[in-house]
Amino acid sequence: MTQPVTLAARAAAKAGRAEQAPTDQASEESTTAPAEQLPDLSQYDLGDDDPDMIPVHLAWLRVRRDIRAIGKGEQYNQSGTRFNFRGVDTVVNVFGPVTLKHGINVIPLTVEAEYGEKNTKSGSKMRECTVLTTWQIMGPMGDSFTVQTRGEALDTADKSTTKSQSVALRTLLLTLGLTPTNDPDPDSSYIERGEAPTRSARDYLDEILQPTTGRQRLAQINYEIKQAGLFSALVTNETGAEEQLGALLYRVGQERIVGDSQ
Repeated sequence: MTQPVTLAARAAAKAGRAEQAPTDQASEESTTAPAEQLPDLSQYDLGDDDPDMIPVHLAWLRVRRDIRAIGKGEQYNQSGTRFNFRGVDTVVNVFGPVTLKHGINVIPLTVEAEYGEKNTKSGSKMRECTVLTTWQIMGPMGDSFTVQTRGEALDTADKSTTKSQSVALRTLLLTLGLTPTNDPDPDSSYIERGEAPTRSARDYLDEILQPTTGRQRLAQINYEIKQAGLFSALVTNETGAEEQLGALLYRVGQERIVGDSQ
């Protein structure tokens, strides 16, 4: 009876070698593969567009080298708040083709979600979702490592989970990729601050005697004149008599406290 041709036999014939029959000793041994054993790629014919068969950490390094940077080309401008950011779609559009080129697969293994509710200023409820996602980064040879990232999002409908997972993915790619923005370093330019002009005791006297100067400002003046060494400086008060600036400040402050209480 003709024996069926096995897949292993076909692969061996294609590679130009004969399939070896198993020995009795081999059949008695355990056939369980080690947990970390990499897949056998000897039967895989590499195509022109296939990635180099290198370990995952080297493949990821090539991804980082190709991407270099992603600028903050999008802008949030709502409710008086404005800032530039890198959106999820932008980041995925950049990383997608490059990870494909180098044989990198980004696989979400587990997603742990927590939910809550927030109220807007108008009184409507928003659903809040926070996810902790465990990702498997697999290279072209089948070896991999895992990474965890968090994402948080609010939505008035049913999109908070999807949004938070997208944020977790963006965080993964930008953080694991150490992806810079190429924005100018904030410390690369600076403005030298000139020294604040020194105020005289007369300047402080005029401000203290102003009826519109509140008690909070008087307390601040008390600190300023002590720092400037003007607390004991003699000034001509509103009656024409000389009085220490600190004593005048205290007197005016007490008078205003009494006036406010009446």
